[in-house]
Amino acid sequence: MTTKSSEERSTAARARAEASFKKEERAKDGALAMMEYLANAKMVRERTERLRALRLAKQEVDKEREVPAAANKSKGAKKR
Repeated sequence: MTTKSSEERSTAARARAEASFKKEERAKDGALAMMEYLANAKMVRERTERLRALRLAKQEVDKEREVPAAANKSKGAKKR
């Protein structure tokens, strides 16, 4: 029967504790990375929505400006 010495048990316990600590650190880092990813995705969506609203408003203004300009051209005298 083989018995482990106190030093061997201590070394094994320390290795398990370090592995557990590293695992917890990776989990924390992963959670932090996910929070950053989600925050960044939300920011991109908000910017996209704002830019889309600005683009649609500009297109509407441009469309309103085109209609009177087109009406003025058709009312003019025709050249022969």
